[in-house]
Amino acid sequence: MAKPSPLADQSESTPATVEMQAPLDSALDDLIGYAMRRAQLKLFQNLIGRLSAHDLRPAQFSALAIIDQNPGLMQADLARALAIEPPQVVPLLNKLESRALAVRVRCKPDKRSYGIFLSKSGETLLKELKQIAAQSDLDSTSTLTGGEREELLRLLKKVYQD
Repeated sequence: MAKPSPLADQSESTPATVEMQAPLDSALDDLIGYAMRRAQLKLFQNLIGRLSAHDLRPAQFSALAIIDQNPGLMQADLARALAIEPPQVVPLLNKLESRALAVRVRCKPDKRSYGIFLSKSGETLLKELKQIAAQSDLDSTSTLTGGEREELLRLLKKVYQD
């Protein structure tokens, strides 16, 4: 006869033989950085799924949005805005250029520099991607009220805007 599991139903008069363990990450629950990373992972997984229909990643979407707001931006400035190392911008831009979403244009004053611009198809796709990202954001934070979303966004901006 099999031995009953220690977690099997027990009568009220029988003490539990095994204590319930705390969740694996409970020691980290009170750390803001950990909570922010867990929330970021949830939001990014949702966004990644939606952007995959367009064969894009969040960094590429972010690059398109930054280029849109800063036409003629230099690669080093894009890297700084994305918080990545300048060499990491090259494959990102290569992907956007291969998809005809962005173009690098040689600058006249400094022949070694290139300004980055969105193509017409990049502008068109970005409009759709902005709507996708906004809906993904709302869906991922659906447990928050509108006021809570605004407050969370305000507090997060306060953390990263010194």
